[in-house]
Amino acid sequence: MNTESQTSSSQSKTGGEPEEVLISLYQSGQAIYAKAVHGLFSKWRWAAVWITQIVFYGLPWLEWNARQAILFDLEARRSYIFGLVLYPQDFIYLTGLLVIAALALFLFTAVAGRLWCGYACPQTVYTEIFMWIEHKVEGDRAARMRLDKGDFSMAKLARKASKHGLWGVFALWTGFTFVGYFTPIRELTALTLAASLGPWQTFWVFFYGFATYGNAGFMREQVCKYMCPYARFQSAMFDKDTMIVTYDAERGEPRGARSKKADPKALGLGSCVDCSLCVQVCPTGIDIRKGLQYECIGCGACIDACDEVMEKVGYPKGLIKYSTQNGMTNGWNTAQMVRRALRPRVLVYTGILTAICVALGISLYMRVPLKVDVIRDRGALARQVEQGYIENVYRLQIMNATESVQRYALTVEGMPGLKLVSEPEIEVLSTEVRSMAVRVQLPPGAAQPGSHPMQFSIRSTGDSSHGVTEKAAFMVPR
Repeated sequence: MNTESQTSSSQSKTGGEPEEVLISLYQSGQAIYAKAVHGLFSKWRWAAVWITQIVFYGLPWLEWNARQAILFDLEARRSYIFGLVLYPQDFIYLTGLLVIAALALFLFTAVAGRLWCGYACPQTVYTEIFMWIEHKVEGDRAARMRLDKGDFSMAKLARKASKHGLWGVFALWTGFTFVGYFTPIRELTALTLAASLGPWQTFWVFFYGFATYGNAGFMREQVCKYMCPYARFQSAMFDKDTMIVTYDAERGEPRGARSKKADPKALGLGSCVDCSLCVQVCPTGIDIRKGLQYECIGCGACIDACDEVMEKVGYPKGLIKYSTQNGMTNGWNTAQMVRRALRPRVLVYTGILTAICVALGISLYMRVPLKVDVIRDRGALARQVEQGYIENVYRLQIMNATESVQRYALTVEGMPGLKLVSEPEIEVLSTEVRSMAVRVQLPPGAAQPGSHPMQFSIRSTGDSSHGVTEKAAFMVPR
């Protein structure tokens, strides 16, 4: 239904009282009934669906060192990623991953357009799954259109209820799996079966289930066209050498229907038979024959549909294909377009992305699984003890970032005669944080009054020897 507003600024033609003018502000979009299509790119899309969903639903069930392989434990403030144990102090690695993801998106978009959108984006993947369920329950495009236009009946109610029931179950399963990345999924399963889920767990399961149900079941192309910002700024990353879905207008026009045996040249027609299948299979409802549009997600469904028609009528395939604007204008072959992909923009993106990936990999490889914070005792900065020794007291917070019990040896250095008079070793359980009080003494007259630099060295005594050095200050009173 159109939403309309009223204005009273215009005058009637007779010069009387201002008349009401109805102005249409919004127009509801038409429902899109995407037709099922089979072909090379359809197979690639379903391969992406299977790969992404096996990874998503399977990873939480994998075990590593007797615990969940991938777990973001917000309550314990640590994350497990296979052999890595990360803490909030390791936030820099998440930043690095986000930068890599952004640069990879820029690189892939510059080379091959919106392949992420068409094949691996969660919105595309779940829409594909929900549409498959819809096809199985309600039938293909024509059957769904007849069902929606038909009068109410028990058969119609049964089909609609079955479809929404299957959508709901799949959406809740998706929400449950998502929460399983933050709460151990086996524990989550036991709580679910016992009907004793906590309020927050219940909320997030239903929240993400509802988001999946709404986005993939109802909003579909609306998310890609109006909610996702990528469609809006993609033009800044496209150029005439970006691979996009293109329609060969020089070969296809003028379009028109004809018999299979007719000679299109004699009729003055191009290769396009104007069957409109490319529009019927499009998940966003656009006509690719009108040129590149921001709604196009590069899924290749129109290519599969057109190739099937070309094969039936005996014409060469490729009326609609992946190509570039320069490639279409200059008649380049595939090898020429691949060579043109190695242009300065792509090389710069590739160089920066490679450098960041290497730097992040080296940083993770050299990462020391031990973190130490030195906190000075604020109650007594310095004090004089037996035999005139000057003593400072510190509190060390030692974080064991490994999954085994570690025993650490503690030493101090930095000033002549400086010695540790408290316990020199401490045992820390796996992924535990322990605090210990440390007393450090300096002989009388060994240093002038004031603040002097020193350092603590903490090193593991086990087989996997590792350690860190932390700076501190030793105070000598006047």
